[in-house]
Amino acid sequence: MIVISTDKERLDIHMIHEFLTKSYWAKGRSIEQVKSSIEHCLCFGVYSENKQIGFARIATDYTVFAYLMDVFILPEYRGNGYAKELMLAIHNEPKLKPCRTWMLKTSDAHKLYNQFGYTELKHPEKVMERLLK
Repeated sequence: MIVISTDKERLDIHMIHEFLTKSYWAKGRSIEQVKSSIEHCLCFGVYSENKQIGFARIATDYTVFAYLMDVFILPEYRGNGYAKELMLAIHNEPKLKPCRTWMLKTSDAHKLYNQFGYTELKHPEKVMERLLK
């Protein structure tokens, strides 16, 4: 059994940083950057027996747009449906119900996100990005 919480006081910042800095999408992210990203987002911690085993954060205006980021379950806890439970908790969060546009980027978890209605962009010609080095 797991518990999913939006209480930032419960988050294990060092575990989150350690995982993210080794991930393909956040390699080298500093602890200061992790702390700042948590401070400015709605965060979800996943806990088993009071130990944090997963995380996700949402950048949002709580009205129109929600951007899902930094989603993970620690490797030793995968295969138990915890990522699905986390996604359900995120999509059932009352604060996010008004948001009609959700986005995310992934290189390897399409199967998970497809289950929750995420698809490839319908109109990629309308989406732009600005990447800085």
